[in-house]
Amino acid sequence: MGKFIPNLFNLAVVVYVALGSTSCSYGLAILGSTVGQPSFYKSLKLAPQGEPGYERTASLIGAFNGVGAAGACIGAIINSWSADALSRKLTIQIGAIVLCIGAALCAASVNVGMFIFARLFAGVGIGMLVTCIPMYQAEVSTPESRGFMVSMHGIMFAVGYGLSSWIGYDVYFISAGGSESTFPWRFPLAFQAAPALLMLVGSPWLPYSPRWLMMKDRFEEAEAVLKRLHDRKGEENHETAVKEFYQMRRQLEEDRKIKSTVSRFEVFKTAANRKRVAIVAAMMWFNMFTGVLIIANYAVLLFTQLGLTGSTPLLLLAIWITISFPGNVFTALYVDRFGRRGFMLVGAIGIEVSLILECVLQAVYTGSSNTAGQKAAIFPIFLFICFWSSCFDATQYLYMAEIFPNAIRGQGTAVGMANQFAAQIIILVAGPIALNEIGWKFFLVMACPTAVYIPVIYFFFPETRNRSLEDINAEFGDKVAVHYYGATAEEQEEYAQAVDVENHGGVLATKGDMSEVVHHVEHAEKS
Repeated sequence: MGKFIPNLFNLAVVVYVALGSTSCSYGLAILGSTVGQPSFYKSLKLAPQGEPGYERTASLIGAFNGVGAAGACIGAIINSWSADALSRKLTIQIGAIVLCIGAALCAASVNVGMFIFARLFAGVGIGMLVTCIPMYQAEVSTPESRGFMVSMHGIMFAVGYGLSSWIGYDVYFISAGGSESTFPWRFPLAFQAAPALLMLVGSPWLPYSPRWLMMKDRFEEAEAVLKRLHDRKGEENHETAVKEFYQMRRQLEEDRKIKSTVSRFEVFKTAANRKRVAIVAAMMWFNMFTGVLIIANYAVLLFTQLGLTGSTPLLLLAIWITISFPGNVFTALYVDRFGRRGFMLVGAIGIEVSLILECVLQAVYTGSSNTAGQKAAIFPIFLFICFWSSCFDATQYLYMAEIFPNAIRGQGTAVGMANQFAAQIIILVAGPIALNEIGWKFFLVMACPTAVYIPVIYFFFPETRNRSLEDINAEFGDKVAVHYYGATAEEQEEYAQAVDVENHGGVLATKGDMSEVVHHVEHAEKS
């Protein structure tokens, strides 16, 4: 089936669980089209843009997005415990349930207070899902296909963004036709539960992460799951899966020799782990300060400032978001070939150029009578999404899920997503107020940190492509028990003997102490 897909079951698992990703992105973006629905303002007694009292509305719109990000931050923190204690699979199921309840509350809101609480509640589910899904995908993927597989999270994220914008655009015409119905804003908010419900219904057939099973000493289950996930055409005895399993067992035993238990703050204990935390924290803060969520959530307000009216701002938002789908597909196809670091460098440079162009054009033409100049200011916004979707969107979640060791991957991804959502709170709360008060100057606020981000990626972000999750430890100075990527001749021989031992008695799965497995391998080598 090729380099990207070891077998259809593996692909089905990573795509199906990513239905939760679709619900997350839909929920994060839906307010972008909701603020374009006249009935939303009327139902919650808010002043539309351009009318007296809009300053209060701008603050509340920021609050609606801010509490959603705050809830997601809480969900990410919950994941730091639940992903290890309850399993990645159960955490995803719980997150889907919380998100569905939150979506129902959002759609049923009758006042500002209820809507704020509903957004907070839904945000918790989003935080749990968006943190755990890419981690789960990374752990069920092969080293060679991990970039492609975890990019399914980004692709399905793009699907959610697209659904939110096109549904918002379509229902606008109900109000444009003179209807007083609240359907144009209630139905889109309720629909964020649909993909999560679909994922939840079929989730019992999803396997547990083999690495989580090994953490719980359920080795036979872990080996059986790994063989099913990584079964390859032409391999009669699952040789590659056995090799991966052997490395995981060796690394688990090596890690346990160093420390028998993992503390709640293990992610901050060692220099290598602190370096990992610094990298993911920098990545998430810099990524959010490119302004991607400003455009995604407030593009309707931005396009209105450029003189566009009626359904046109919603249409442009829908097209803008739809462009992110082929961009994420590009990532899935090529990130394993060109590497995570290269993608992020190209993306940061392209986004910086886009922000500078947008800043200049808005400074010159916003508020003027030059309609051609105002339309020209739309181009850098679309250039921005081309670079973001193809270089950053999926890559950030892939990179974060890769660089933490198995024992603290739940903690590490939770810290990373907590940082992302903390940055979102600042950006989304300040966004509508800043666009209303300082206009084009806000793009300077985004261009400056993006310029700093370029050398940060170049000097501090190690490359991880084609390495197993265990191999990546070496990039941070940790010991690797036996290498999968760049294995020495001795290590290749060790793998070959391990496969032979497995095929003649199943020792890898049945023995509780890896030292016994190593003994069998060494004995076979001497023979």
